[in-house]
Amino acid sequence: MKSLIILMLVLPITVLAQTKTTNDLDKKYEGLSLYFYKNTLRMLNQKDNKEFDELIKDIEKMKLLVIDRAKSNFTDNQYKKLKENYQSEAYEEMMTSRFNGKNFNVYIKETNGRVKGTVILASDSSSLYVLDILGRVALNKATALFSNLNSSADIGQHIKDFMMDNGKPTEKKQGVKID
Repeated sequence: MKSLIILMLVLPITVLAQTKTTNDLDKKYEGLSLYFYKNTLRMLNQKDNKEFDELIKDIEKMKLLVIDRAKSNFTDNQYKKLKENYQSEAYEEMMTSRFNGKNFNVYIKETNGRVKGTVILASDSSSLYVLDILGRVALNKATALFSNLNSSADIGQHIKDFMMDNGKPTEKKQGVKID
């Protein structure tokens, strides 16, 4: 009985948690933070695109960070350390690629043979994007998820607004929740 009560108290905390590395990154660097839940992601699919529905079907929650590398002085060495930090949290690098001028690194965390978490890092010379996902995305569709979010009118506009405000990067907008 006691273990059931403890499980009921601890389980909601573990289910809602993003990775420690992502949370630390969000606290340390100025950037844009957006949170998405399953119903929010479905709302982004206003064209009823079946491929997008299939892409997000196994996502419970997602956090998107966008960091201006120049303004935050985020170096290549810090990017390397970031990847090491995800690996120290038992995330395994599953894929690296280049798409539209960005380097992508995809990490997954498995429990009992099932993917429980996915982290997608996208980086270019000016920005770092982190998609920290509670759930999973098909590895061959990781760049498609990023592209869909970036091309979404609302999300794309938030990113553009963050990156430029009258020609200057704006200040940190942390904890913007879209639900």
